Amino acid sequence: MSFASCGQCPSCQQQTPAYCQQFFPLNFMGKRGDGTTSIRQQDQSVGSHIFGQSSFASHAICPQSNLVPVDDAIPLELVGPFGCGFQTGAGAVLNSLKVTKGSSLLVLGAGAVGLSAAMAAAHIAEASCVIVVDLNDTRLAVAKTVGATHTINGSAVDFAGEVKTICPTGVNFVIDTTGHVPLVEKCVPLLAARGVLGLVAAYPLNVKFGFDVSQVMTTGKRIQGIMEGDSDIKTFIPTLLAHYKAGRFPVDKLIRYYDFADINLAIEASESGEVIKPVVRMP
Repeated sequence: MSFASCGQCPSCQQQTPAYCQQFFPLNFMGKRGDGTTSIRQQDQSVGSHIFGQSSFASHAICPQSNLVPVDDAIPLELVGPFGCGFQTGAGAVLNSLKVTKGSSLLVLGAGAVGLSAAMAAAHIAEASCVIVVDLNDTRLAVAKTVGATHTINGSAVDFAGEVKTICPTGVNFVIDTTGHVPLVEKCVPLLAARGVLGLVAAYPLNVKFGFDVSQVMTTGKRIQGIMEGDSDIKTFIPTLLAHYKAGRFPVDKLIRYYDFADINLAIEASESGEVIKPVVRMP
């Protein structure tokens, strides 16, 4: 089960449902498009339809457009994160930025989205240099196991200086998953000529982003917003699952399963950085 889209607007008609004109009301307002909900407690409406489906439950009601048939050979409990985080990171690499073989990628943040991007770049796009920056050494160690060629703890060193040492002429692509705007601003000068910065995170509202306009113009750099990895869920999620089966997208290294009774432990493990992607299993 993945995100909702209206199926009628120009973006949906152009097979770019991640940019549906109704994306935010359909996915984040907790209601159907017409303002109703599918769940009630006596006479009171209960918020539902987050991501168009609120599948964090034992049962869910959603539009057919949210659903993607998957290979029965793949454990269903593994597939849940493909609906958002995994497809966002991998899609940013493969669909949005179209990272090329032999190129370099800098990933800010070693969470589920960032590490999905790193493994897609290393194993599917065949980038030659994948640099992952984070503040958590445990997550950076995981990054090394899924395809990062270099890792940098941003709290311990001057990460910009380290990146320049690794890629003296600049990196071809940057993906930000942190949402920390001052950090992102430091990455524009790290781009190589015609490099692309992909903005993937949840950014604060009304926060401005500053860069040297002349320097960006004269070197042909680009700054690109990315929603859901530019994914058409009906085709891209099965593609990623095929890469998983072939060993090119080893997301099981990011997952730890928890019983529903241990949901608080799962949240704590995620917030501490101990676990990249906790998955809760219903009884």
